[in-house]
Amino acid sequence: MNNFRSFLYKLARILGDVNAVKKGRVGRRIGRRVAGRATGRTTRKFFK
Repeated sequence: MNNFRSFLYKLARILGDVNAVKKGRVGRRIGRRVAGRATGRTTRKFFK
């Protein structure tokens, strides 16, 4: 079940990337992804 769920998440991410390319919003998407990862790292440090 986990394998299927991770496949769906990867598929959704790829579809979101394709959609961003179509609409010309790749830079925004990359910026948000980087910001999300940074936020996740700092949050993880607080709750470790």
